[in-house]
Amino acid sequence: MLSLFGLGPAEEEVYRLLVARAGANADVLAAETGRAPAEILPLLTTLARRGLAVSSADGEPSVATVYTAAPPALALGGTLRQRRDDLRAAEEAMLALTEEYRNAAAGGGIVEVITDPGAVRHRFMQLQESARHEIRAMMVPETTVVQRTHNTAEPAGVRRGVLYRTIVERDMLGQPGVVAEALDALAAGQQVSIAESVPVKFMIADRDVAMVPLIPGRRTSPASILVHTCGLLEALLAYFELAWERAYPLSPNTVGGVTEIRPDGLDETDARVLALVLAGLTDQAAASQLGVSRRTVQRRIGELMLKAGAESRIQLGWIASRRGWA
Repeated sequence: MLSLFGLGPAEEEVYRLLVARAGANADVLAAETGRAPAEILPLLTTLARRGLAVSSADGEPSVATVYTAAPPALALGGTLRQRRDDLRAAEEAMLALTEEYRNAAAGGGIVEVITDPGAVRHRFMQLQESARHEIRAMMVPETTVVQRTHNTAEPAGVRRGVLYRTIVERDMLGQPGVVAEALDALAAGQQVSIAESVPVKFMIADRDVAMVPLIPGRRTSPASILVHTCGLLEALLAYFELAWERAYPLSPNTVGGVTEIRPDGLDETDARVLALVLAGLTDQAAASQLGVSRRTVQRRIGELMLKAGAESRIQLGWIASRRGWA
C-alpha cells in the first residue's frame, strides 16, 4: 500500500511497527520481524532521512538508538497531495491528447474507424478501462474478436465500482457456460437482462464513447467504429435505455440457474383462460372447463386485452406469443 509513497516492503513493515509503538530500537524491531539488527538499522536510517521517523541519537545511530514514527498525516500528507496534483495534471494532459488524437484519426470528425482485429481488441479493453461509472452493453451469440472468457477488463471494472448493465440475446442462454457467467455477474452486482433479439452488439462507456460493428448487416464484426460525444452517441444511449425497459431482468433461482423477472406475467387463472380461448374454445366452453361463468371468462379476456394493449383477440394472441404468455 505505501509503495505509492516510495517505500519498499521492508521499509513499510518497519514504519508500521513504529506507528503502533511509542518507540523502538533496531534490536526490538529485529526480534519482531525476524530480521537481523544490522538489517533493521539502515531501514530506520532511511525512514528518518525521509521524515517518517525521528531518532533519539545526537550522533551516529546504533542498534540501541530509539526511533519514533512521525505522524502519518504529516509525514505522508504532503506527498499524497502532490500525487493528487500530479494525477490531475496527467488527466488533463490525457484529455487534451485524446482530443488531439480523435481529431487526427477521424479527420476532425466524431467517428473513428478501426479495422485491424488487434487494434479492435485493444480498444475494446481500453473502452472498459476508461469507464468511471457505467458500461452499457448489448450482446449477441456470435463473437469474432474478443471471447467472453478473455474479457479481463470487465471483472477489473466491476472491482473498480463500475456498473455493468448488459442486454443478452435469449439464444445465448443455451451456450455452454453462459448461465454460470450470468450468475457470477449477478453475484458481483452487475445487472443482466434478456431480450428475444438483439440487432447489433455494442458497448457504451459512461456517456463518452460507444463501440459498434462497422459492417452493415453483421451484428458483430472485427471492423468497428468508435462514436464519440455527439448526437449519434445520444441516439445509441436512448436506444439502449428503451431496449433495457423492454428486456426482462435475470435473477438467480433456487436450482442453480437464472429466472426472468416478468412484471407483466400472468397468474395461473389468466394463463388457463388465455390458453383455452387461443386454442379455439368458445367463451362458454372455456368457462365450463374452468368452472366459472361465461362473464368471468369475458371479463378476464377484456383485462388481458387492456394489459397487452390489444384491440382484438387475434392481436392479443400475437402479443401473448411475443411476451411468452402462451
